[in-house]
Amino acid sequence: MKKIISHSESETAEFARNLATTLPMGSVLTLNGDLGAGKTVFARGFARGLGIDEAVSSPTYTIVQEYLLPDEKHRLYHLDLYRISGAEAALAFGVDEFLNDPKAVALVEWPERIGDVIPENAIKIDIRHLNENEREITLYETQS
Repeated sequence: MKKIISHSESETAEFARNLATTLPMGSVLTLNGDLGAGKTVFARGFARGLGIDEAVSSPTYTIVQEYLLPDEKHRLYHLDLYRISGAEAALAFGVDEFLNDPKAVALVEWPERIGDVIPENAIKIDIRHLNENEREITLYETQS
């Protein structure tokens, strides 16, 4: 487990950017936090760490945003499962393909909506809102 206190959006993005440079393709990260905690800020920083320069937005209404990495062989999937009713609905739209793609990294917001569909080796990230500017970010290493 690693815990940091971020004092700004730029610090949150920098933490995520640095983390992205250390993870292999096939990684799945779950982003846990209340609305406004900083999940999208984290996702933007993470995308920058993978070399993605285009605008990164929350996929609340589209469920998934797909970004091609600069090598044009790998992808980042940013999933927001807030509007998903459960694992069955997620599997119906093919969530398992995004979570099990060895040529991609998946960031998953609201992972509790699909429970056991999340891989056991997913990296869990909790973002907790401390005040207007500060966030506590806790990273839990994979279990397997």
